[in-house]
Amino acid sequence: MIPITASMLYSYVQCPHRVTLDLFGDPAKRDPVSPFVELLWERGNLYEKEIVAGLKVPFVNLREVQPAEERERRTLEAMKSGAGLIYGGRISAGDLLGEPDLLRRRGEGYLPGDIKSGSGLEGTGQDQPGRPKKHYAVQLALYVELLEALELSAAAEPFVLDVRGDEVVYDLDAARGTRLPPMREEYREIRERVREICRRASLTRPGLCAACKLCHWRSHCFARMKASDDLTLIPELGREKREKMLPHLPTIKALAEAGAEKLADGKRSLVPGIGVETLRKFHDRARLIKTPGAKPYFTGEASLPREGMELFYDVETDPMREVCYLHGFVERTPRGERYLSFFAARPTEKDEREAFVSAWNYISASDFSALYVYSHYEETTLKRLAARHPGVATAEEVEKLFGRNEVVDLYGGLVRPKMVWPTHDLSIKTLAAFLGFKWRDPEPSGAVSIQWYHEWVVTGDSALKERIIKYNEDDCRAMRVLLDWARKELARGPH
Repeated sequence: MIPITASMLYSYVQCPHRVTLDLFGDPAKRDPVSPFVELLWERGNLYEKEIVAGLKVPFVNLREVQPAEERERRTLEAMKSGAGLIYGGRISAGDLLGEPDLLRRRGEGYLPGDIKSGSGLEGTGQDQPGRPKKHYAVQLALYVELLEALELSAAAEPFVLDVRGDEVVYDLDAARGTRLPPMREEYREIRERVREICRRASLTRPGLCAACKLCHWRSHCFARMKASDDLTLIPELGREKREKMLPHLPTIKALAEAGAEKLADGKRSLVPGIGVETLRKFHDRARLIKTPGAKPYFTGEASLPREGMELFYDVETDPMREVCYLHGFVERTPRGERYLSFFAARPTEKDEREAFVSAWNYISASDFSALYVYSHYEETTLKRLAARHPGVATAEEVEKLFGRNEVVDLYGGLVRPKMVWPTHDLSIKTLAAFLGFKWRDPEPSGAVSIQWYHEWVVTGDSALKERIIKYNEDDCRAMRVLLDWARKELARGPH
């Protein structure tokens, strides 16, 4: 019997096929673990030690007890004797196995808790309370189910001690509106799917998603997806939509070659659960992907601000430290262009505020004809900074800035709604590289930038700071490359 663990549930939320490969895949086909993932592990472990060292109440420390069976025996012994707090325990029942960071006594039972080096909630912002993270919730729900099976549960209210030092309670039975079931119900569905994978009663298949970039199976899965002509290689066609399409149009080739009669019957889509316009969008993308030497094109009219003083803006943030450490701008005028950056030398509130002040003052003083970003992330980040640093700018001022016609989200306002690309995703790195742009760094990514910043904070190595700044500058220039290409295509007219 393969025990179901919290890490399996976490992996399932990211990608069901990862659970299959971790259990039954050939280890020789795994990629090396990403340095960024190793950094996450390292920082998670350090943060856990920091929290435990700061606990102000007595606790039973079982973290280093070996073997595992002895740790489990001593965990049960500590709970039955009424220990107030247990660190590093182990509990099991049937095919379920859990290792909660903390078990805290309440009344006659226990509440499980995990120490996380990230925020306990997601979607937080100005006037937004945030919501529980699914990948945290399924782990905590497992611990609660185990405690209930052992008749040692205090309530279905586990908690997270997060990176801010906040204790975030996850009410597993709370209503979540009309569209989502309580977290406990969602956990049970995921647990059963993982159980089927463990029993080899359910087959999974790889699917391209954001989690692929940091996964140790990425190369293996991508090769399989290419070989099977998997539909998720079409931008925005994820696993859920793929399952709806498989009975009708199982491959990119089949979708690309489909005639109008296979897509819609008048205004009714012939693929249940996917609208006609969405299906036609995927059809256009599939056709372009399958056309050798294909070039991107506009699907309709589009307008761009006048040329003049143009700003290309990109921020770098560390979500684990919850700090925005760099604001970068490429400023272009008819006389030429230059790059400016405002850098937080340390991950402190003071340094972040100073960088924010400089960036906001620069934007406010600039008489720009256009300010370009790629996605809504810059606006979201500035709103979060405005809430964190009162007196620099208000959320309303940020919203007013991004509401101006001169501020253009190249992704949300141009690429996604008005263009078709022969690429597997619509990231600025993919599109600019398709147009021939090259980053100076051999491994450019936001994750690697975070790693460099961490190393800079630890070592103060000026080469790392320079690498971060060059990477950000190239991200800004990549937007300029995309804009210039788009302008030329629009000037050519329909073709």
